[in-house]
Amino acid sequence: MRSRGVTARVPGKVNLQLSVGPLGDDGYHEVTTVFQAISLFDDVSISTGESGSGIKLTITGQTSGGVPVDNSNLAVKAAELMVKKYELSNDLVIKLKKEIPVAGGMAGGSADAAGVIVCLDSLFDLGLSRDVMESIGSQIGADVPFSISGGVAIGTGRGDQITPALYKGNYNWVLALSGQGLSTPSVYQECDRLREGLSIAAPVVSEQLMQALRAGDAKALGKALTNELQPAACSLRPALRLVLDVGVDYGALGGIVSGSGPTVAFLVSDDDHAMDLTVALSGSGVVSSVVRANGPAHGARIIESF
Repeated sequence: MRSRGVTARVPGKVNLQLSVGPLGDDGYHEVTTVFQAISLFDDVSISTGESGSGIKLTITGQTSGGVPVDNSNLAVKAAELMVKKYELSNDLVIKLKKEIPVAGGMAGGSADAAGVIVCLDSLFDLGLSRDVMESIGSQIGADVPFSISGGVAIGTGRGDQITPALYKGNYNWVLALSGQGLSTPSVYQECDRLREGLSIAAPVVSEQLMQALRAGDAKALGKALTNELQPAACSLRPALRLVLDVGVDYGALGGIVSGSGPTVAFLVSDDDHAMDLTVALSGSGVVSSVVRANGPAHGARIIESF
């Protein structure tokens, strides 16, 4: 063991595209998505505990409210999986410092699981490749592999089969946060209800969106943003339509519900535009808080050993 403890920093994400296929016989939907990691981070720290103490979890940070501290937390699930797979000591103290919104469609729980995998690889000198860590992450949740890889990537299957995407430039985001999360399974169920009786094609990557990314064209990217779960999220939470309208009224290049929501991500042209939209959304009375972020951001990485 190289050190007593390590800290990993892991990004949140927005889905630039989320296309959802029909409900499969296995109860899951095939999806095609394009992820971008953004500069909202959770810090995951793991240190060795006292002999026989088992896995202990503590959570702090501005978005820590409502996060489970038992073994339903994805960070604990990741630790348990790694301990079993690599026969590690389970005397671990896990500390999460949260900035990514909870149940906000930004993969906060998945980020924490990714951070645990990267931390344990470092703490116990396992020497795992990124591909192996992503494979382990896919056993925990569909968004975990991307939280490890970061940057911009295409996700297929359940979103867990990751292929890095070509892109240029950096992008400015304004994120309208909701005071109450949305359940991902509930949003998918509502999506199925809204599409009942319709013929749903297999999802494919948007070439318009990929061209915008390769060109570094934020304006074109804003026009290409698409999320097929957005109607379902807005059906369950009608106020999201008002949030989207405010962003459009203040000239956002594009607006989209991130993942299963309820976070609404607005792409803007520069810092000044971001500030104007932040002020407008904050004063609109339709959101609980507003944060700014940039992308793409790095994936899970160690930032400290202690």
